[in-house]
Amino acid sequence: MKLGAVVLTMGNRPVELLALLDSVARQKGDPVEVVVVGNGAPLPSLPPGVRTVELPENVGIPAGRNVGIEAFGANGTEVDALLFLDDDGLLPREDTAELVREAFAADRELGIISFRIADPETGATQRRHVPRLRAADPMRSSRVTTFLGGANAARTAVFAQVGGLPDVFFYAHEETDLAWRALNAGWMIDYRADMVLEHPKTAPSRHAVYHRMVARNRVWLARRNLPALLVPLYLGTWILLTLARRPSGPALRAWLGGFREGWSTPCGPRRPMKWRTVWRLTRLGRPPVI
Repeated sequence: MKLGAVVLTMGNRPVELLALLDSVARQKGDPVEVVVVGNGAPLPSLPPGVRTVELPENVGIPAGRNVGIEAFGANGTEVDALLFLDDDGLLPREDTAELVREAFAADRELGIISFRIADPETGATQRRHVPRLRAADPMRSSRVTTFLGGANAARTAVFAQVGGLPDVFFYAHEETDLAWRALNAGWMIDYRADMVLEHPKTAPSRHAVYHRMVARNRVWLARRNLPALLVPLYLGTWILLTLARRPSGPALRAWLGGFREGWSTPCGPRRPMKWRTVWRLTRLGRPPVI
């Protein structure tokens, strides 16, 4: 199985980027071909053989990763699967690429693999980085209903069938949008605790646009993908969860503004999932009302 890797960077972590590329180059088995996408930033000098794309402006995370996919041909078809890795991450094991190949070869329904993210200093995995509701044990691998955007592997056949990440989202929930479309098409998603990306512990709220885009894209996610009956249930649940977390006044105002924006702005084509996909999500432990 031929593997490629897409690394998106804003150009502000050159030391970490080079360390990541070195960890990819050390993977056992056939070499992993790499493309680095400069998302509105010039790229530093990179190792020979690394493909590069420099975008004149920041187009957002999903659109930037889509550019990386297309760097491997239409829908990435020059390779069989792509790794998506954060530019400040690191692959501590040298057999991760081989584990990816083995996993896809063993399960023809498997379309996406979500890696475990571990803090390089403590080895701990944040609860939010385990893509399931029962997240207390990050060392347990399982089928899941979504994946981590900067630490995953995906068959390029998935993109050929259901399309790439939603460009319009810019940041937040783009992985779940793709995951739901992939599940609706019959693919499965695994969380694998033995496939590790080391990444410093962070809080998503460090991004100034976090609260607005999380709310806006949550509405877009429902409008694009859910049967009409489930849209108010899903969004109602998330309103209650947001209020229960007692956000600060500015954070709540930004969230409410994003929620309104999600209803008043275009979100792309609506393709509601089948009810059997709703049942599949429910059997996997996360019905699409939460």
